[in-house]
Amino acid sequence: MPGGKKDRPSWYRFSGMGVEFAAAVTGFTLFGYWIGRYYGHGQWGLLIGAVLGIVGGGYNLIRASLSAMKQADRPDAKNDGDNDE
Repeated sequence: MPGGKKDRPSWYRFSGMGVEFAAAVTGFTLFGYWIGRYYGHGQWGLLIGAVLGIVGGGYNLIRASLSAMKQADRPDAKNDGDNDE
């Protein structure tokens, strides 16, 4: 499948993981800031949102990196099981 997801270099996948982590932290932090301002809890919403973003983003980052390591360890990792010959 030319131009598909399997033909992309590995740095695309790794940079995507970083962007997902940053988006999770940013999104939860902004949501926590909004909750804190809306309900008048000061900085607690921001703090809880940032912690949830770091934990959730870290979990997703670890899960994706373990999946990438398993895929790299497979002997047929280059063609990912597609034999179009």
